[in-house]
Amino acid sequence: MMEEEELEFAEDLEAILHLTPEVQLAIEQVFPSQDPLDRADFNAVEYINTLFPTEQALAEAQVAIGQLFGKIKDIKDKAEKSEQMVKEITRDIKQLDHAKRHLTTSITTLNHLHMLAGGVDSLEAMTRKRQYGEVANLLQGVVNVLEHFHKYMGIPQIRQLSERVKAAQSELGTQILADFEEAFPAQGSKRAGGPSNVLRDACLVANVLDPRIKQEIIKKFIRQHLSEYMVLFQENQDVAWLDKIDRRYAWIKRQLVDYEEKYGRMFPEEWCMTERIAVEFCHITRTELAKVMRTRAKEIEVKLLLFAIQRTTNFEGLLAKRFSGCTLTDGPGVKKPEPPLESTNPFLEGEVGDDGSEMEEDLDRPKKHKAPDNPFHGIISKCFEPHLYVYIESQDKNLGEMIDRFVSDFRAQGPPRVGTEDGGAVLPSCADLFVYYKKCMVQCSQLSTGEPMIALTTIFQKYLREYAWKILSGNLPKTSSNSGGLTIKSLLQEKEGSEAAKFNVEELCLICSILSTAEYCLATTQQLEEKLKEKVDKTLVERINLTGEMDTFSNVISNSIQLLVQDLDAACDPALTAMSKMPWQSVEHVGDQSPYVTSVIMHIKQNVPIIRENLASTRKYFTQFCIKFTNSFIPKFINHLFRCKPISMVGAEQLLLDTHSLKTVLLDLPSIGSQVVRKAPASYTKIVVKGMTRAEMILKVVMAPHEPTVVFVDNYIKLLADGNPETFQKTLDMKGLKRSEQSSMLELFRQRLPAPPSGADGGPSLSFSTPTPEQENSRIRKLEKLIKKRL
Repeated sequence: MMEEEELEFAEDLEAILHLTPEVQLAIEQVFPSQDPLDRADFNAVEYINTLFPTEQALAEAQVAIGQLFGKIKDIKDKAEKSEQMVKEITRDIKQLDHAKRHLTTSITTLNHLHMLAGGVDSLEAMTRKRQYGEVANLLQGVVNVLEHFHKYMGIPQIRQLSERVKAAQSELGTQILADFEEAFPAQGSKRAGGPSNVLRDACLVANVLDPRIKQEIIKKFIRQHLSEYMVLFQENQDVAWLDKIDRRYAWIKRQLVDYEEKYGRMFPEEWCMTERIAVEFCHITRTELAKVMRTRAKEIEVKLLLFAIQRTTNFEGLLAKRFSGCTLTDGPGVKKPEPPLESTNPFLEGEVGDDGSEMEEDLDRPKKHKAPDNPFHGIISKCFEPHLYVYIESQDKNLGEMIDRFVSDFRAQGPPRVGTEDGGAVLPSCADLFVYYKKCMVQCSQLSTGEPMIALTTIFQKYLREYAWKILSGNLPKTSSNSGGLTIKSLLQEKEGSEAAKFNVEELCLICSILSTAEYCLATTQQLEEKLKEKVDKTLVERINLTGEMDTFSNVISNSIQLLVQDLDAACDPALTAMSKMPWQSVEHVGDQSPYVTSVIMHIKQNVPIIRENLASTRKYFTQFCIKFTNSFIPKFINHLFRCKPISMVGAEQLLLDTHSLKTVLLDLPSIGSQVVRKAPASYTKIVVKGMTRAEMILKVVMAPHEPTVVFVDNYIKLLADGNPETFQKTLDMKGLKRSEQSSMLELFRQRLPAPPSGADGGPSLSFSTPTPEQENSRIRKLEKLIKKRL
């Protein structure tokens, strides 16, 4: 079986390797060869027989092969011997390399040992002679060389040298401290010594010694340098009180200048001795001021406190300009703050240059000072924080007096009747209030960004509410029909037959002024909240929340708009009442618009231009006024339209003409009486078109013949899309049909109503119910809530 497979494989291989004569010829031309193996007709059997024609030839070949294997084995043996010889040679070379490396290390170590021994001897001799300049360079070298002998500390001689180095370092430290003590004694006001080259070199040695030596030198020198300050400004001294706090800062300025002149070159520059003296002075001053203020807390007045704080923050700002703060933090310093952008809003302006009633005009205020950018902020002024309640109480009192003054000024001067340059009649008192708020916020943030800022925020909230109640809501005109109080519900309810006293021009201007002021307060309160959150510590940000105060101003805006709507709405009520009482059945011909339409248009032309002019800076609230008035007037007009019964065909035509006239006026309401005609907002136009079109459809149904009944009912459903039987009955009453006729038509109406779509709950369906006046008012209330949310 295997032989057959091999035979088949050979045949297949032969078939694959068989080339056509043309291909074979081309190959021979490209690669010519005389080798018989390359011939196309090569025969392996014949080729072998040619090489080995006899058995003897074959035996000779086997002998030659044996000889070849012998030669190969001989070459292999020689190669192994050569490899062994190379290994013996390299082993000797490696030993020489190790010996060389060990010898080099020994020589280097001996040199280091020689240097160490000589250096220790020299170091001890120089120490005794106080040759600190040479010691500073030598000591560092000796310490560096000694590091190479850490692994040889088990050798007694090496350990002895190390101990001698430590002893020399200890002796140097004690000796240098004694030299400084002798040059700058702690006792007595007169300095026995002073700066010298010996002490300057001693400081260089201290850099190499234990860091505690350097710290001890600095500590003793600063303590001795500030000892005079501790005596001059003791707690029982007159100059220690806050009113003479300038003398403290003048004293340290003189001392720093004196230090730079006398000792500036004695200490290394990297020690930052000038800054260290200033920092220690600040720590001492903070402690001393805290003690004296605790003792004389009852004598602290707000003006005195602010004076001391201002002088202190000025000094801290001066330190920030002079020093980097490297002795306070590990950082190299801080970047200078970029100047803020200019703005007319008090909470977007720069925070310097505001003169306050409790701040003296000649105080040197730090320019564009921001606490986080000053590494020295609070280093002294932190001691005033426990006493800031005096400042907070003072601001509470000042703001209370300011609100009372605003109330009295308003009563004495009356409301403004002319708007500002922007067209809005914003009360000037609100700008005064927020400017004062800004000044207080900046002052307090310079004093503390912690709990005092939260206390100040509470004061701000208190007087924002008082301003909204006493100045804004408290001065809104009262209507005779709403003397019991102003509520949205009472403003939106229809008062039939009641004639509220119409506001005069001055009262309309006042309402618009209060609305514009409330809008300004709303926007500025939001900015105030953002600024307070920027100033306060990050851990206290969540406690800053002025949402309630912003809601209060939003309510003032809403109430002001409702008053304007109620006033115009009430002015139109007599005209609508007159419309419902006219004998529409006896009208004989269609003429110009009816007198009641003229009356409505007259009231609109009287009120709307005044309101638009005074709300020019708050255009969105004028649009809200137009929308609210339309939402109130149109349902009321339709309600009075249903009361016009019975109506003749001519009477219905006259009413249709009147309705179209009112529709035209309402569409033009936002720009009525204006020289500049603006396109009304699409949202407003949609409300007018939808509401007045419904009134027109009602009148068209009234004008249509009620027979045949089926056609009349279908036409009603098509025009009004109203499935409420009560509305249909009101329409029949307007046509003057008797109850007997109405019953059959009502039954047919119910039958002809399209069936609601069947399916799962919640599917879309067409509503045919006519909204009642109460439902219309409900929609207005919903709109009112939506507007309030957007505000």
